[in-house]
Amino acid sequence: MLENNHTITIDGRKRNVHVPAVYGLFIKDNKILLTRRFNTGYQDGKYMVPSGHVEMGETYNQALIREVKEEVGIELTKDTFMFVHMMNRLSGTKSQRVDVFFKVTSWDSEPYNNELEKCDEIGWYDLDNLPENTVEYLAYALDCIKNNIFYSEYGWK
Repeated sequence: MLENNHTITIDGRKRNVHVPAVYGLFIKDNKILLTRRFNTGYQDGKYMVPSGHVEMGETYNQALIREVKEEVGIELTKDTFMFVHMMNRLSGTKSQRVDVFFKVTSWDSEPYNNELEKCDEIGWYDLDNLPENTVEYLAYALDCIKNNIFYSEYGWK
């Protein structure tokens, strides 16, 4: 029985509920593809990579393929991306998140803004000089990835 956004009771014991999400990192010539969030109600005005929640019954790979197609119009297959990082994140709403980051290794056309109602800008930005208004945990994850750190925790005190 689901009690709230954070716990579930199974056989009389409370268990954590983690919210799963995927992130697609398009990187070329030391630049990363970023989109600026708009009209979503979460982190609007900040830069993010193509990303989204994993839906019920969906694998992380399937979610990445779906989200990238929805957001930037690129069709991926399992052999065009690779796992690079996992983050256990405590969000501002105090829910636990499992964020899985994948580096896209090949794509066959230029990404474009395929969600005009949720994104007001898309572009390539220097990995060593991200915009100041980049989502904070994304910047942290990118730093970890640069340093070959495959697991991190963010938002915990």
